[in-house]
Amino acid sequence: MDSSTVNSAGSPAKLGISIAVFVGGMTTMAIEMGASRLMGSVFGSSNLIWANVIGLILLYLTIGYYLGGRWADRDPRLVTFYRILVWGAFLCALVPLIARPVLTSAANAVVGLDAGIVVGSFIGVIALFAVPVTLLGTVSPFAIRLLVTEVRGTGSAVGRLYAIGTLGSLIGTFAPVLWIIPELGTTPTFLIFSGILYLVGLAGHLAAVGLRRTLPLLLLPLSIVILTLLANGSSLRVALPGAVLLYEDETAYNYVQVQETADGFRYLYLNEGQGIHSEWHPTRFGSGRTWDFFMIAPFFAAADPAPIAPSDVDSLAIVGLAAGTIARQYTHVYGAIPIDGIEIDPGIVTAAAAYFDLNTTVMPNVNVIVDDGRYALRQSDRRYSVIAIDAYKPPYIPWHLTTVEFFREARARLSPRGVVAINVGRTPQDRRLVEALTATLSQVFASVHTLDVPRSFNTILIATQSPSTLSDFVRAYDALPDTADPLLRQTYLTALDAIVETRASDVIFTDERAPVETLIDSLVVNFLLSGGTEQLR
Repeated sequence: MDSSTVNSAGSPAKLGISIAVFVGGMTTMAIEMGASRLMGSVFGSSNLIWANVIGLILLYLTIGYYLGGRWADRDPRLVTFYRILVWGAFLCALVPLIARPVLTSAANAVVGLDAGIVVGSFIGVIALFAVPVTLLGTVSPFAIRLLVTEVRGTGSAVGRLYAIGTLGSLIGTFAPVLWIIPELGTTPTFLIFSGILYLVGLAGHLAAVGLRRTLPLLLLPLSIVILTLLANGSSLRVALPGAVLLYEDETAYNYVQVQETADGFRYLYLNEGQGIHSEWHPTRFGSGRTWDFFMIAPFFAAADPAPIAPSDVDSLAIVGLAAGTIARQYTHVYGAIPIDGIEIDPGIVTAAAAYFDLNTTVMPNVNVIVDDGRYALRQSDRRYSVIAIDAYKPPYIPWHLTTVEFFREARARLSPRGVVAINVGRTPQDRRLVEALTATLSQVFASVHTLDVPRSFNTILIATQSPSTLSDFVRAYDALPDTADPLLRQTYLTALDAIVETRASDVIFTDERAPVETLIDSLVVNFLLSGGTEQLR
């Protein structure tokens, strides 16, 4: 049976079309959510990335709506409608499997700072969505053409289809984000929704034309299974030379890797792997990297009535805990002081507990809070000696942690001589982000000090509540007791040579206007195009 009209097939065919529209809407939004996550592991999740993903998918849908209407007028048959679903499902399932080698090349290119490959990979992945999403766009106009056979009742039929499709879109929006991607991963999300769409299309095709003409379509999922098995077990990014991969996971927020080198160092890598987010060694606490310089932040406070002593540092909050390198160093240098470590990604916390000693057995003084940094800090009733903010990493900078209003909330959580310390990315020629954050901090704090971390593209900004100078910092060093930890002394001396002049721009970030991403996009693009070859951390 090859039904040319829905009326000839009756109510079951109409029900099948409604189900197809529901699943089509659900799959379209699930693919869009999956697309942002698929590309976020390499290209980030800034507004620019979201705008490209949403804008181009809307463009593909627009083309699909137009072509679907013309296609349906020329060939208004159920079999054609269900073939569109089957092939759309097949091509959607192919996207993450084909995209993986492209993303692997992009991840390696980001590490090597090869702008051409990065841009080309981004365009290539976006182009992969063109055909499947366009096919999904043809579903609604095709369904309307099949269901509407007379003018009377057209409004009700179209309204019902739009409602059904939108309801499916709601499920396709929330289910991947809230459950499927965090629990199963991005590729399984594509395969699950594509599989549902395929089954609906296959069932409709079988009902329309019978088993014999449907059998060839059974080969499509077989090819997906083969490709999935071939891709299974491969990593988006292989371990660096001389290192082994200990752990790998895709969380709701990040692609997480833990690697260990032959000399016992463990490193936490996120997403594209451009930078180390935490470091651990069984016997060494100093790294010579950015985290060390958070240890000396308290000593920038004004020496009034006397210089800050190590014993005065009695609490710490960390926004951007990662795997706990700063918390481990503070515990080593200042003792088991209370530490609130705020980390938005529970997947990172899981890795940290297993591979970085960030657990109640080894560091019971660290209270891990899985939440947004600003919200969690606002909810705290403690006063801290230091609030360390290590949540900025171009291009992943949460703008709401950069504003005047946020820094006011942070200041309200400080003890009388407490300080805020921030890790800010830059390039050798471009300090705009550093200077904008300096200007923003200066709206809230009396003094801001600037320390360029040696051999890195990082700057530490330390903000104090009372006016303070470099001489206050030097006096605090001279007053260190003989029992002060050697790592603290060593870092102190390095920091003295790394202090630079504090400069502020005329850009001030507020909750109303914080053009952080615009600035970062410009900074990163200019750096890549300039042929930079060093690491950002």
